Amino acid sequence: MNPVAAFPYVYFLGIGGIGMSALARWFQANGHQVSGYDKTSTPLTEALSAEGIAVHYEDAVENIPVEVRNKKEQTLVVLTPAIPANHQEWAWLRENGYDIRKRSQVLGLLTAGQHTIAVAGTHGKTTTSSMVAHLLHHAGVPCAAFLGGIAVNLGSNLLLPPKTEGDQSTNVPVVVEADEYDRSFLTLFPDVAIVTSTDADHLDIYGDKDALVESFRKFVSQIKPGGLLLLNHTADPSLAEAVPAGVRVVRYGLEAAQAADLYATNITAHGHQFRFNLHGPFGEVADLELAVPGYHNVENMLAASCVAQLEGVQADKLKAAVAAYKGVKRRFEFIVTAGRKVYVDDYAHHPREIEAFLRSLRALYPEQRLRVVFQPHLFTRTRDFAPGFAESLSLADEVVMLDIYPARELPIAGVTSDMILSQVTAPRKTLQTKEQVLATAKTDTDFDVLATVGAGDIDQLVPHLRTILTERWNGAEA
Repeated sequence: MNPVAAFPYVYFLGIGGIGMSALARWFQANGHQVSGYDKTSTPLTEALSAEGIAVHYEDAVENIPVEVRNKKEQTLVVLTPAIPANHQEWAWLRENGYDIRKRSQVLGLLTAGQHTIAVAGTHGKTTTSSMVAHLLHHAGVPCAAFLGGIAVNLGSNLLLPPKTEGDQSTNVPVVVEADEYDRSFLTLFPDVAIVTSTDADHLDIYGDKDALVESFRKFVSQIKPGGLLLLNHTADPSLAEAVPAGVRVVRYGLEAAQAADLYATNITAHGHQFRFNLHGPFGEVADLELAVPGYHNVENMLAASCVAQLEGVQADKLKAAVAAYKGVKRRFEFIVTAGRKVYVDDYAHHPREIEAFLRSLRALYPEQRLRVVFQPHLFTRTRDFAPGFAESLSLADEVVMLDIYPARELPIAGVTSDMILSQVTAPRKTLQTKEQVLATAKTDTDFDVLATVGAGDIDQLVPHLRTILTERWNGAEA
């Protein structure tokens, strides 16, 4: 019996989070009565409301649905780490003895006993997990997926397997994004794991990179016997030593010199499209065509394709599925294109992610003037990686910096966006508000390529910039 079947009511604290909303949709689709709180209304929470999920935005106990308040034993409460300690509803639910689980714990319950494909890494995991889910789904392999972004092909962050008659416990593959924040991924015991990167991040949780790597070592030690680990060539090599006996380790990279197990050859760019040949342990596939740009995405697709091969997807179906992949919202997402004029939005919020994104933009548009609008995410991340952010952003011709998006954190004295901006070496750099960014976009024509970058609420600018630039760049496609 599914361990969550005993809870007809499920209440979410932080229902609008990308991972939380996927769980909410799963419970809704499986017959549970779902409701929740979030701090602000967003397109995602509005979509949940449209799907029949009750969402409110004021922290007040009386806003908790009556059924939840009256039926404690039949209610599961799902909590995101972003909920502050002084949250009134959380305090009331704790004091009244509700069963409260973190999102990661619930994900662990849902995947227990399932054939689990877990994608971990300090960056690249959302794109790579969406690729795995898409390849399997497109090739006709029944599967489920809990994703950390809105997959364009699916139009959702959740993929459900087709309904079957009779036994509902069919062990279809479940693709999950394994989040290292707060050691969440340690609730997972995968059959197949991908580790895309182990760069230092979340040092507010881990303290130093060694502790982060140790957490990844623990994660891969939980791969089931007979399983598979796909390990990016940039990841800490000690992870290969931490897997249980009998787990196969496949290292992957763009070139055989980086990782002789799984690599690409004949990589060529044609506009936004990349073509390459795959060489791996489950066979070679020639002339793969990926419509999502970036060498880092070729690398991500290598790992995803290898998993698809492992799950039985043959070369012809794999080629068709790769060609059909459209990416993830806010990952190298083209918002407006008009000849030499381009506007791209990306979720990058770590120095390595920003470097990969901007180098790919430079490769696509080598002669165009590049303006980057960046919103730092978290005070701790800004403090810990300011020089790295400055170095990667300096690849642009112009850097526009927004104030730090605090997310779950309180301000830290002396930590501001200027910690980064003061070290940026781009020819032109400014600190602006969102309103100033929009005003500048209406009047300043001194750029060809615009990129908005960050993981906070910078995405609120996207529809406004789309309208402004479409009107200015007459004939553009929005």
